[in-house]
Amino acid sequence: MKPVAFDYERPRDLAGAVKLLAGSSGAAKVMAGGQSLGPMLNLRLAQPQLVIDVRGIGELHAVSDANGSIVLGSCITHAAIEDGVIQDVTRGLMREVAANIAYRAVRNRGTIGGSMCHADPAADWVSVLPLLSAAALIEGPRGRREVDVEHFVTGAFSTVLEENEILVGVRIPKLSAAARWGHYKFCRKPGEFAEAIAAVLVDPDRNVCRAVIGATHSAPHVIEDAHFIAEGFDSERVLATVMAAGVGDDPYERQIHHTALKRAALRLNA
Repeated sequence: MKPVAFDYERPRDLAGAVKLLAGSSGAAKVMAGGQSLGPMLNLRLAQPQLVIDVRGIGELHAVSDANGSIVLGSCITHAAIEDGVIQDVTRGLMREVAANIAYRAVRNRGTIGGSMCHADPAADWVSVLPLLSAAALIEGPRGRREVDVEHFVTGAFSTVLEENEILVGVRIPKLSAAARWGHYKFCRKPGEFAEAIAAVLVDPDRNVCRAVIGATHSAPHVIEDAHFIAEGFDSERVLATVMAAGVGDDPYERQIHHTALKRAALRLNA
């Protein structure tokens, strides 16, 4: 199939993109890498009157360092993170995550911001950025606001973005030299969407011991105090947490998420 007819704009700056969105009355879609929106257009799952291509906006490709964090523009590609073009302040976690997203052709064009805004529960950044206590930087007609990434995704394919707002970038705290992490993603074959994602982060210098259960039926489930996963792995408590995360009633689903957390914990302590 081919998409329905739509108008196309490629603004030069963020203000122009916001103005186009504000004037579209909700009939526009923002395109970054196009790796999610493109197929949706072709399948006519998305039928916007206007597509706003933001790849030419320099601010969305910028990287800045401030106050113990790094800010990545929303149009930075998975491949740039995988290849180390972008400084990795997470001691290798983001490079590993990026390297295991789909296929290289997708990583060359797919963007961190596009993945977050698409909000597929099986997407990697949707799960990993909340673990890192990242914040989403959002621009709209009323100016800029900041939202914890943990609260950015509100459900499957749903975010806090209003119809006239753009995700500008993500602010990611730097991990300390003592930080350790474990990450595990289960797919039936390489390149497919995940059936289970789990990650554990321990950063004693920042008093952090968190875990995340991703690839659920809704938003990822963040575990603020994950000592029972990182230290000793309390299997019964982990299973209860998995059930509370909204993975469904299927015993198979519960088991793969339980196993994903166990393997993430093993990698943390390896």
